[in-house]
Amino acid sequence: MTLVLSALILWAAAWWLNVRLANGPTAHTPATKLLVPVIFGLTLLIMWELIVRGLNVPLVILPAPSLIAARFAQSLPILWADFVQTFVKGALSGYAIGCAAAFVTAILIDRSDFLRRGLMPVGSFVAALPIVGTAPILVMWYGFDWQSKAAVVVVMVFFPMLVNITAGLQETTQMQRDQMQTWAATYWQGLWKLRLPAAMPFVFNGLKISSTLALIGAIVAEFFGSPIVGMGFRISTSVGQLALDMVWAEIVVAAIAGSVFYGVVALIERWVTFWHPSQRR
Repeated sequence: MTLVLSALILWAAAWWLNVRLANGPTAHTPATKLLVPVIFGLTLLIMWELIVRGLNVPLVILPAPSLIAARFAQSLPILWADFVQTFVKGALSGYAIGCAAAFVTAILIDRSDFLRRGLMPVGSFVAALPIVGTAPILVMWYGFDWQSKAAVVVVMVFFPMLVNITAGLQETTQMQRDQMQTWAATYWQGLWKLRLPAAMPFVFNGLKISSTLALIGAIVAEFFGSPIVGMGFRISTSVGQLALDMVWAEIVVAAIAGSVFYGVVALIERWVTFWHPSQRR
């Protein structure tokens, strides 16, 4: 109980410090903005360690962060192979194919009222299908290697991207489009010079949403069949072996990969849409 009491005292002290930093005269400085979440995250990890050890929580219930870190360090080659199989081969390839296909389809929908009325309701229906229902089917169609995981990711990211790009292409007003026509601009000139730049905030909104869906889809798809490598495969087999420290090590890898991927997309968005009010500082 002493460790649990120490955890509570630590939480109170860290809370007091973060409140002082967040409300102090340096609250808006870059150092403080970075320090506050760092203190909060470290406090949670230390409390986790103290409470688990103080209450003697079994490994199969919740391993301590120190045990997870030790397993992470011991299993770097395995974790790296799983990362390459799931993220690089499955998630990234499916993400690229799905986003590119959505972009092409959105252009076709923009040029055809028939496709807009016919395809968008179907897209909403397919987007609502649960991944646990579609993933086994696609795994049986495309095999147990990364190609089937990429197919699941394509299905997951295609329609969110399609909806966002289609909405973005309608962002310009009719007066602006008429103005382009008075300058004798073709459809493609109006698209590249007016409508696509105006649609960029919508496009990147879809890219950011899809960046999180891609990794989730690749991991879940591996639960239904994969070679003896991959994050989803490792999580499912480690749960069966009651190796919860390995499960949490894979979760850490997935969290880092997903956060970095999302951050890269957000950084590119800041460079591309620097003119948009949401990016102004």
